[in-house]
Amino acid sequence: MAEQEKNRISVEIYGHTYKMVGTESTGHMRLVASIVDDKMREISLLNPSLDSGKLAVLTAVNTVNEMLKLKIEVEKLEDELRKLKD
Repeated sequence: MAEQEKNRISVEIYGHTYKMVGTESTGHMRLVASIVDDKMREISLLNPSLDSGKLAVLTAVNTVNEMLKLKIEVEKLEDELRKLKD
């Protein structure tokens, strides 16, 4: 099986430059970085005393929380769709 070609880009998140490598498109990777940057800035406005490490962890916790809520919602919708098909 052939390995997918990996894209490499530099992105800026919360004032720091990071190199990202992935099989997703560079546009997708830039969007991810932009959303992370936006979320960190949003949380920083509400908690200006947080250092960047704590801010990053809080951003990750909030993001995973949102992901889990969406996963539960998707599962509910899939259950509803199965019921409608039966």
